Amino acid sequence: MKRKEFIGKTIAGGVLPLVINGFSLQAFAESPLISFLNKAGNEDRVLVLIQLNGGNDGLNTVIPLDQYSKLMAARGNIAITESKVLSLTGTNATGLHPGMTDMRALYNNGYVSILQNVGYPNQDYSHFRSTDIWLTASDADKYEDTGWMGRYLDTKFPGFPTGYPSATQPDPPAIQIGALISPALQGSAMSLGMSITDPTNFYNFVNGTVDPAPNTPFGHELTFVRLVAQQTQQYSTTIKAAADKATNKSTLYPTTGSNTLADQLKIVARLVAGGLKTKVYMVSMGGFDTHSAQVSATGGTETGAHATLLNKISVAVNAFQDDLKILGVEDRVLGMTFSEFGRRIKSNDSLGTDHGAAAPMFIFGKKVNGGIYGANAVIPDNPSPGDNIPMGTDFRSVYATVLKNWFGVSDQELNTVMLNNYPILPFINAGSTSLSDQTEKTNLHLSNYPNPANTYTRLLFTGIGSQTQIMLFDAKGSALMELANDYYASGNHELFIDTSILPSGLYYYRLNNGVHQQTGKLVIER
Repeated sequence: MKRKEFIGKTIAGGVLPLVINGFSLQAFAESPLISFLNKAGNEDRVLVLIQLNGGNDGLNTVIPLDQYSKLMAARGNIAITESKVLSLTGTNATGLHPGMTDMRALYNNGYVSILQNVGYPNQDYSHFRSTDIWLTASDADKYEDTGWMGRYLDTKFPGFPTGYPSATQPDPPAIQIGALISPALQGSAMSLGMSITDPTNFYNFVNGTVDPAPNTPFGHELTFVRLVAQQTQQYSTTIKAAADKATNKSTLYPTTGSNTLADQLKIVARLVAGGLKTKVYMVSMGGFDTHSAQVSATGGTETGAHATLLNKISVAVNAFQDDLKILGVEDRVLGMTFSEFGRRIKSNDSLGTDHGAAAPMFIFGKKVNGGIYGANAVIPDNPSPGDNIPMGTDFRSVYATVLKNWFGVSDQELNTVMLNNYPILPFINAGSTSLSDQTEKTNLHLSNYPNPANTYTRLLFTGIGSQTQIMLFDAKGSALMELANDYYASGNHELFIDTSILPSGLYYYRLNNGVHQQTGKLVIER
């Protein structure tokens, strides 16, 4: 979506402030996520999206201890001291930033799934464009005028906003705590988002009608704006009623300092417990564009701006999860963090990191299959300033998994929303299948020889009886070619790869079969 179009479309709805606990609330129009949730068996499920604005540094968040010496060589001025990295149950290869003690406890108790190296092919590196890609689920070389939720909305709710809210849809389907309407909800003709007035200063309604307007194009637009304003006020009434029904129970929310994420999640917990039927909540936190002063110059690399941000996430998510449990609604809520991109492997001279490619995501809640999905990022021996972490998991696979395994969407509907087929990952407990059943890695193998290669190499891998995709990336994380995308039976397989067409240098190959994501390193020398 072009920047000019985005600005125009995000102000299409009525913008009126609603304040609960000092935060403005913004209600979205009906979305495909909500339609999914209206299916039998999924009506009470809630998704909470946490957007980390700026591009989070994944290598200092989820730390590859199995490559610590290479990590120090690449970013010794910001790398976390090895003895201070938080260990995780079940692995010696991966740890968390020392500021995330609460998140570590949630992980060790099975409440967190860590998805490694999530991104998209051919990273753009622009904050605005990359965010647009995440919200529209477009390819990097395409501009979508509709959001990944709005595309489904156009087919299921023709004529919106006429007829909403209704007796069967009395509450706002999605709520964002913040100012702008997300491009994810852009339909083919208009933005379907709206804002809500302050609940202490509602307008009176007159039998669900609006004041007459001139029979002109401008008059029709005025009628629409008045209708949106009326709906906004009606939704505000239901939100305030839900907020008045519940109080937060957890004592873990910060009482001092500035943790806006915790404040936002506190509101979400209150509204969910108050009986609001809203299914999708969006909250956000900024400050992750850490080009400089990412760590403290004097207090140790475990302190500084990034440490403060990660600690706030950890504290906020833990308090939120505790609150949901006490309020008796933790079975209903799934949470997800995402950022528009990661940071470069090599740090800069300003104690920071520049725009990169892939980064980890956290999925949290009682119904996750806790654990680490995907291998640690591969750190090259002598990284250049432009080297990146190659994508291990396409973020659209994460979306598709949430839609299918949390909300119960059909495969046909997935194609409509996601514009393509993406592997379903096992991080959600969709039934009785356990994590160990889904991700057992017995005798799996991925390698190539010769390595270094000259004019050819042979890629060796283990099939598990599923569709398998293998992609080749350059050192900057850009996708170069698809090496395989086919069904491979259980057992060992070999691919011949012509490397004569590639210049000398470092490359990565990634295998993805939906259950496993593994990455290997290829060096070409001549």
